[in-house]
Parts: sequence; structure tokens; C-alpha cells
Amino acid sequence: MTPVELSRTVLRAVRRAVDDGELSVTVPERAVVTEPGPGGCGDFATAVALRLARPAGQPARRVAEILRGRLVGAEGIRDVVVTGPGFLNITLDERADPVAGLVAEIREKGARYGHGDALAGQVVALRVPYEVRAEVVADAVVRLVRTQGGRATVEHGEPANLRPVPAPEDPAPLGPDAARWALLHPAPHDRPRITADHLVQREGNPLFRVRYAHARVRSVSRNAGRLGFAAEPGPPHTEAGAP
Repeated sequence: MTPVELSRTVLRAVRRAVDDGELSVTVPERAVVTEPGPGGCGDFATAVALRLARPAGQPARRVAEILRGRLVGAEGIRDVVVTGPGFLNITLDERADPVAGLVAEIREKGARYGHGDALAGQVVALRVPYEVRAEVVADAVVRLVRTQGGRATVEHGEPANLRPVPAPEDPAPLGPDAARWALLHPAPHDRPRITADHLVQREGNPLFRVRYAHARVRSVSRNAGRLGFAAEPGPPHTEAGAP
């Protein structure tokens, strides 16, 4: 079970509570799940009960207990503990290990990982202004729509239906990779930063972390080949009693 799948499971629990009349709220579009914070436990935690408490007119811990009853026993979930003011701490079934399951799925699907048919037969018409960030965002949308079985068309002019906040200056001096990162990483309504910070080799730079991880994996693969064996992924956890 991946974090996205767990988020959907949490939302289904909210929806059932609403349908049963225990909660009177609008079901949110998403439920954020993260690693447990201080005082938490399990594999993941969510603060959805705190978010729903005010509109539900109930204490957050009461909302959390209502949701806990619907999450315990759900497929892939072994236990749920309520901590603090109303955090739901979720322990996954060992068979639903998110890392092992995700690795297995990526290995099985290869380049088709992430593809689907949610937009099969649909055409998404985009109209964008003549501006570099709008062009880059439109290109990303076209490729995302294609992975879901749909087709996107791009036209230029007004009125535009895709208008991210423009770049304050030409990002080309950053190079193609850093330029695309600088334009796509911020939310469309935020102004992108076109600065040399994107090129700094330090952990605080998210682009550097991605590049470093990619470089290290490629290095391991090359060195394995030179030693005469392939880098084959295995289970992420060593079996008990194994050397």
C-alpha cells in the first residue's frame, strides 16, 4: 500500500462515517499522510481528524475515534492508534509494505509505471499565452494527459485557460534541467525563482538531491557491471536470521 492508496483508504473511512450519519462534513478531496511526528507511532500518520473537527462540531479526538473504527481491519492496515489531540497513527500489514510493494510494481510495469486509462478517449484543450513558463507547464500537462490515455492540444492566445505566474527572467542560463525544475517545481500561482541557487550542490537544494541520487544509482550499476554482475533489486528488509 502506497501513501496515495492509504490516503484513499482514509477518505473512504470519512465517506462511510458521513454516510452513516456519524459525521456531518464535506468529504475533503485529499487526506495527507506523512511519517509520524514526535509522540506518534506506526508507519504513517494523518491529521485529517483535526481538519474535520471544526466543521463536524466535535472534538478532534472524537472524530479520530470514529475514523479509527472504520480504518482498523481495512485491507492492508494492521492497527490504528489515536495520539495527541487527534492524530491517527496507522501501522500497515507487513504484506502491505509500501516500499516493497512499490518496488515490485515499478519492476513489473517498467516504463509503463504510472500509466492508466483515466482519460481514455478525452481531449484536453489548452490555451496558453506566449510565455516560457506557460510553454513548459503546457508541455508537462500534455505528457501527463498522454500517460492516462488522453490527448491534449495546445493553442496560443487569449483567453488563456492555463496561465501560471510568469517567470521573472529568462531561465535559459540555468541549463535545460535546472530551468525546467525552476519553472515546474513551484505551484502555478507562485512566482518561480530563477536564481543560481538551483545549481548549488548542497542537501538543501531539492534538485541537487534528485541529481545526486540518480548519479549514485548509475554509479552502482556501472561498477556492478565492471565486476561482472547486474544490480538486481531485492527485498528492502533482511529476513530474520539471515546473515
